[in-house]
Amino acid sequence: MAETQTTQAGNWWDVFPAPRAKCPEMTADELMKAFDDMDLTPEPRSFLLVDVRRNDWEGGTIKTSLNLPAQSFYQSRKTLLDLCDRASIKQVIFYCGSSSGRGPRCANWMQDYLEDVSKFGRKSNLKVLVLKGGIKGWVKDFEGSMMDDFEEKYWEQFK
Repeated sequence: MAETQTTQAGNWWDVFPAPRAKCPEMTADELMKAFDDMDLTPEPRSFLLVDVRRNDWEGGTIKTSLNLPAQSFYQSRKTLLDLCDRASIKQVIFYCGSSSGRGPRCANWMQDYLEDVSKFGRKSNLKVLVLKGGIKGWVKDFEGSMMDDFEEKYWEQFK
């Protein structure tokens, strides 16, 4: 999997600072409720899903997700914050395969960035979360529901 890939210097994430933050998790049920609530209100969507898978980005993704591979995410934090602010996004939810490596790492980097820029006067109410269980947990709980390009055969290997 992409999480275990190494470079000549070691793990791909070793070239970036270790995250300081520890972001809270959101369950698949809570995310499904957010989708349901979105259907019931005329308000614009208030959350953004960020899928940080790269080489293992197969079998589909949760609807509306933005794919920002973890290996290049660190350099994209400012752009993501700008986009979230302009779109009035209140929550950004990160996930990867199982949300045990890349997803939490990127979420924590994003939270670190929010804390760093707040020291210079840029305040944000953006809440950064990690989807507990990642896409594998989502598929286990909801199968192909609320997914784009769902490939049932791909997910059979994880049962």
